[in-house]
Amino acid sequence: MAGHSKWANIQHRKGRQDEKRGAMFSKIAKEITVAAKMGGGDPGFNPRLRLAVDKGKGVNMPKDKIDNAIKKGTGELEGVDYVEIRYEGYGISGAAVIVDCLTDNRTRTVAEVRHAFNKHGGNMGTDGCVAFQFTHCGQLLFAPGTDEAALMDAAIEAGADDVLSNDDGSIEVITPPSEYMSVKEALEAAGFSAEFGQVTMKAENETELTGDDAVRMQKLIDVLESLDDVQDVYTNVILEE
Repeated sequence: MAGHSKWANIQHRKGRQDEKRGAMFSKIAKEITVAAKMGGGDPGFNPRLRLAVDKGKGVNMPKDKIDNAIKKGTGELEGVDYVEIRYEGYGISGAAVIVDCLTDNRTRTVAEVRHAFNKHGGNMGTDGCVAFQFTHCGQLLFAPGTDEAALMDAAIEAGADDVLSNDDGSIEVITPPSEYMSVKEALEAAGFSAEFGQVTMKAENETELTGDDAVRMQKLIDVLESLDDVQDVYTNVILEE
């Protein structure tokens, strides 16, 4: 058993992401472009692109925006050359934070990320300072009340690494990053539709923040996520409001 408030925490985070849907279109378009540039424009032969397109569809991103982002990556349309950068640091009460970026200007990006950390109670660290506390994996979250035994059988059959039962009744299916989409689709075919799913950096151990510390940590996350060059922010904290 794990994650006493996993369901509520994930739903809260998803709700905040939905509020930023317009900005998410831009970030997902970047990811689609980079994925298409690296592995080609056919999602059937490019797992990273397949995942990025699925993410876009998950937030109702218009098809023409998805298609144009792919064409920018394959060179059919003029686009920007992005590079991937990861920054690591510490938030409120020493919380571990990973910030993944896609940028066309490293100098601008590092300055903006450092400023966000410094202004909102955190500080940037060196490469690798917190990454060891996370595992790169696929994560599918199923609602409380899901048939755990049946889900476990289907998940293992589909190639999942683990099935975790949380204290709040929700169930997590953990997959290798490269198998996330195939496991997700296999579970959907078996009648199990995840409420939330992503390829993520999953914290090995989570720490709860409450009260003012939780508010300050949420502010830091919000500011980092609002930066144009930031794609994803990962942390090892559960925020209790």
